[in-house]
Amino acid sequence: MRSRFTFHVPAINHKPSTLNYFMNDRRSTWDRLCQIDNLIRSGNYPNLRTMAARLGVTPRTITRDLDFLKKERHLPIAYDPRRFGFHYTKSVAGLPQTPLTDADLFPILVAHKSFAQHPGTPFEKPLRKTLEKLTSQLNDQERNSVTNLSKAVSFRPLAPEDCDRSTLNTVTRAVADRRELKFRYRNWGQARVIPRRLQPYHVVCFDYCWYLVGYDVRQCVVRTFALSRLVQPRLCRRRFPPPKRFDLDAYFKGCLGVMKGTTGQTYEVIIELDQCGTDLVRGRRWHPSQQLIDLPSGHSRLTLQLTALEEIERSILSWGTHAKVIQPECLRQRLATITSELAANYACATDNSEEGVGEISPRLPGEASLNQVITK
Repeated sequence: MRSRFTFHVPAINHKPSTLNYFMNDRRSTWDRLCQIDNLIRSGNYPNLRTMAARLGVTPRTITRDLDFLKKERHLPIAYDPRRFGFHYTKSVAGLPQTPLTDADLFPILVAHKSFAQHPGTPFEKPLRKTLEKLTSQLNDQERNSVTNLSKAVSFRPLAPEDCDRSTLNTVTRAVADRRELKFRYRNWGQARVIPRRLQPYHVVCFDYCWYLVGYDVRQCVVRTFALSRLVQPRLCRRRFPPPKRFDLDAYFKGCLGVMKGTTGQTYEVIIELDQCGTDLVRGRRWHPSQQLIDLPSGHSRLTLQLTALEEIERSILSWGTHAKVIQPECLRQRLATITSELAANYACATDNSEEGVGEISPRLPGEASLNQVITK
């Protein structure tokens, strides 16, 4: 199950004076304001005539620009009669090279909210500082708009991973510095912990879980490691050059998520979905190879080209009776085995309810019973 986020962007009202000021040739106006800011910041006390001559406009235009900077940007600009020029009365942050809009800040805000689900990671602090730096250059009206956007966007991940901060910091540092990494690793479902030595290439966050992709020095192969099962990471002194032949997109080409097949075989996965299943699948990017064909009565057929079946297996099980696998046969047999085991696991609960020993909670309207899920 992948993480979800919902947002609703409220209507934002701007001051008419700000909009009117940038109505004509917005880019050139802002460039001129930035140049005025740089001239005043230089400490040479420029006056109206020198700034007008430098920028190729009239002194009256410079006067309007100064009024805008003082009233809208709240810059502490003052005229010094002894030096016959303008200056800043206190230290201020410079203007951004381009005027910031809600559309500019929105992706930064979304990225910050996303990484805020993992506090203490190497990514959260830089994003927060960048957002604070940008918002500090806005006027009160624009800052209120950003506040409204912050309240309008939220991430609600399902069971996000509580990754060890020290481990993630060590791993990301090894990737950034291209230093070999030693650690101990436990494979999925196994108790044995194996020492590893890796040339780390890339850190991946998939479904709010962290993974490390790198070249296993001892096994001479590129592999993916779950950080939740990686312990005692230690940076090595030995560095390695940037990998020339490694391409992350090519590495994950046949993966639904991060799991790769070991046989090198590509499976054509065909799944038929009823109307409810179609609503679950439609409009989502499951894989670059996906094809969704509409069938009668609101049903559909989803086709994927995958090199591993574990992740699509979990998704199909989560769709219950709304999905039916057509091929490959090995996936059909695997699902049949799982559903038989599920039926056996819950057979005692069914027997107890029939004997009056226990009760099964009534399901919600439209909710499929467990018996329907595991027998269809």
